Amino acid sequence: MDEHKPVLVEEAVAALAPVCAASGATLLVDATFGRGGHSARLLELLGPDDRLLAMDRDPDAVAAGRERFAGESRFVLVHAPFSAIETVVQAHREERACRGVLFDLGVSSPQIDTAARGFSFQHDGPLDMRMDVSQGQSAAQFLARATTDEIRDVIGKLGEERFAGRIARAIVSARGAAPIATTLQLAAIVAQAIPTRERGKHPATRTFQALRMQVNDELGELRRGLAGAVRALQPGGRLAVISFHSLEDRLVKRYIRRCADPDPAFAKLPIAPPHDPALRTVGRKQRAGEIEVNANPRARSAILRVAERLTGPVPEAA
Repeated sequence: MDEHKPVLVEEAVAALAPVCAASGATLLVDATFGRGGHSARLLELLGPDDRLLAMDRDPDAVAAGRERFAGESRFVLVHAPFSAIETVVQAHREERACRGVLFDLGVSSPQIDTAARGFSFQHDGPLDMRMDVSQGQSAAQFLARATTDEIRDVIGKLGEERFAGRIARAIVSARGAAPIATTLQLAAIVAQAIPTRERGKHPATRTFQALRMQVNDELGELRRGLAGAVRALQPGGRLAVISFHSLEDRLVKRYIRRCADPDPAFAKLPIAPPHDPALRTVGRKQRAGEIEVNANPRARSAILRVAERLTGPVPEAA
């Protein structure tokens, strides 16, 4: 199994470092702990009275993290989805001000590389894909019950797959002969259904991404998590989000803009109401450099966006 290599670590740390200089005890939140690469660096920013609150919905990640940081008194790791961030912060902040939240979206290397988790089209395993195997339906269960139209819509929208209709029909046809229960079984069905292939990509890449996002409600989690994080932040605190594909990044970009800019519905009014933003953008989006991408190809698509909490009301993410 490959060790997980966190992406844009130094950039994320640099984005959150300024808030740790504020007076009073600080709480930082690593909302997507993974295997703790970002957490290890964030701890270096904190003083003895500060705390790093980490969260993950994957029980394997939580178990590994509690073992790794067992001797660190400034660290607490909670098994929870990041959609629950506001509640979790309230339960653990004590007298500390929440001054920074980091999201590192997507799937971790241990999840991909462990065949039994069902995320990979390169290793045979049960077709699961749940980040928290204790709840929800697996990818196999979804494909066994969904209609052709439902499967097509998921693969087309979440995977941005142009052959979604062909793939959906092939899946429904195949499941009529035998249940689709393993990753390589599904990968073969998708490969046979697609007439042309993207250079450098396995034909099942987009389908697996879409099913993973569907099973884990990743965009819904992100919408709820962003709004909860902004509500949890102290004015002057910072939100840093690392995304890995266009659907995530588009949602993050639009939400930050929605929190920062006046409501466009007021644009044509002769006198617009006062604008009280919840966020302001900090700098431009950042990408991994050539050295990092060469060392870790999964960093190629990563984008970091940073925003600062202001005092305005927090809208829900659309």
